[in-house]
Amino acid sequence: MELSRILNDEGLTFAEKIITIKQVEQEGVKRAGEIAIVSVDLAAGQDGTSPLAIKAFKEMGGIRVWNPNKVLLVIDHTYPSSSAQISNLHKLMRNFAREQRLRLVEGSIIHQVILEEYAVPGMLILGADSHTTTHGALGAFATGIGSTELAAVWLEGRIWLKTPSTIRVYVEGDLPKGVYAKDISLSFISQVGADGANYKSVEWRGETISKLSIASRATLCNMSMEAGAKNAVVEYDTVTENYLKEAGREPMMIVRSGRDAEIDDEIHIDCPKLEPLVAAPNRVDNVKSVVEVEGTPIDQAFIGSCTNGRLEDLIEVASILRGRKVKEGVRLIITPASRRVYREALKLGILELLFESGAIITNPTCGACVGSHLGILGEGEVAIASSNRNFIGRMGDPKSKVYLASPATVAASAVKGYITDPRVFL
Repeated sequence: MELSRILNDEGLTFAEKIITIKQVEQEGVKRAGEIAIVSVDLAAGQDGTSPLAIKAFKEMGGIRVWNPNKVLLVIDHTYPSSSAQISNLHKLMRNFAREQRLRLVEGSIIHQVILEEYAVPGMLILGADSHTTTHGALGAFATGIGSTELAAVWLEGRIWLKTPSTIRVYVEGDLPKGVYAKDISLSFISQVGADGANYKSVEWRGETISKLSIASRATLCNMSMEAGAKNAVVEYDTVTENYLKEAGREPMMIVRSGRDAEIDDEIHIDCPKLEPLVAAPNRVDNVKSVVEVEGTPIDQAFIGSCTNGRLEDLIEVASILRGRKVKEGVRLIITPASRRVYREALKLGILELLFESGAIITNPTCGACVGSHLGILGEGEVAIASSNRNFIGRMGDPKSKVYLASPATVAASAVKGYITDPRVFL
């Protein structure tokens, strides 16, 4: 099939175009619901999933991965290791990377590494981590897979995918003070529910999206997974172009969804009507305004994760904590998403400011988000976090509770000692 004809077809969605183009058997256009075997541009795994993938790869008779330049391993979920058992899993990954001549990154979150160094428009990215959808922020088709699927991709460089149908989310109007991409994503999830985008391609569009940074777009694409999305995407524009220029990268292919394409649904978000939101325990779609839960005492506040641990998040947090102190008795844990984010925040003096406010600054890692180290909650404790999940036991004891919010809301709450509307500090 002629590439330009597919790219210019106004009757195809983003997902239909990219899966049609990436299919290896060239059997015609792939519409929503149809299955294709596609080639993979990057296959990544982290320390929670890669050890199983390595085991499966060897059980499948794997000798060499199909292309070492397209495989990435990242140790991020528990780094540095918190137990001998985890140390042995990290050792397994290091040995495999050495044997296969793979790149292994230690101490940065996998999605932030891919955003900073790999993702470009038109790529098909697979990661053994559900939040791989993050890379739609740069116009890639990116989705999470299981460990055994990752092992098979390491062998063959291909996978079968069912082409997802599409939900378009139109976001219009100026963002009010104290409202951020995290609030937009929670508004979306509150409208569709935690399973409302199951195996869908979520296309983020509209005037507001065109003004958002790549970091904010990454938050939207990351959180789309919490509604079940197969992938999420913001189409290539001048913001993407400028980000890539600064990063020294170029698009592989610019794919735009067709104006006349058949879609499942449209969601509209009117930003001027938005206010700071939280996802209250224990579901991400249990969304309330901050005002509704204001005054809820907290034991811990966490700013980090692949959702909201980037430099722009830390800058916003610093603007709230400047000249203020974390409430006595509250732990404010701040975990930069990558070594690059950490270094830039250090250069700007942000980490010193946060430290002086009373925050605990940890090394870059997934940290408290995954409940394995650096801030595990005890029985009955309450946390407010900038991360993406508030399942029972997600950050520690099953009887703890987690509220999800923007970094600004988390920072304001850390100062007050209870859930607080950030607008009082802006």
